[in-house]
Amino acid sequence: MPQHWARVVMDGETERYMRNLDAQSLHALEISGSKWRDFGFASYRSAKYADYDWCAGPMAQTFDVVIAEQVLEHVRDPRAALLNARAMLNPGGLLVVTTPFLIRIHEEPLDCCRWTARGLEFLLNECGFPQVETGSWGNRRCVRANFDRWVDYVPWRHSLRNEPNFPVVVWAFAR
Repeated sequence: MPQHWARVVMDGETERYMRNLDAQSLHALEISGSKWRDFGFASYRSAKYADYDWCAGPMAQTFDVVIAEQVLEHVRDPRAALLNARAMLNPGGLLVVTTPFLIRIHEEPLDCCRWTARGLEFLLNECGFPQVETGSWGNRRCVRANFDRWVDYVPWRHSLRNEPNFPVVVWAFAR
């Protein structure tokens, strides 16, 4: 299955981080996705909008890992969403967030916010996550290529060289 050029490095970093966890002992919630369904968690739940509104409040259940990939930019109140994620985490729990930065607006159903790696770290700190590891990746060619459509990655054609001043995507691992 083709992978979007904009997501290659970010997906690699999140997968590397997640492989270092003891997934078999962890209870996971994935917000608005199902990518991690077969990762081998002790238990796994997916909560999709509109069945679950991340901004409206936390679920009664708690988890060891909450995963929100390419979701935070779509919520009306990112602080509320992150505070709800914090409330759903067990002590020592992990929040995984990925989000675009220099990507075209994509109203699915809304597109509201963008953060640099530092901005996302500050926001997560403000929402009760004192330990935050962030990263970002991008380059000018990828920014330009994704103006009109999502470009599939072709290794011989697309560079994964990072230009830090042109971050296409941003990610964070927060506790």
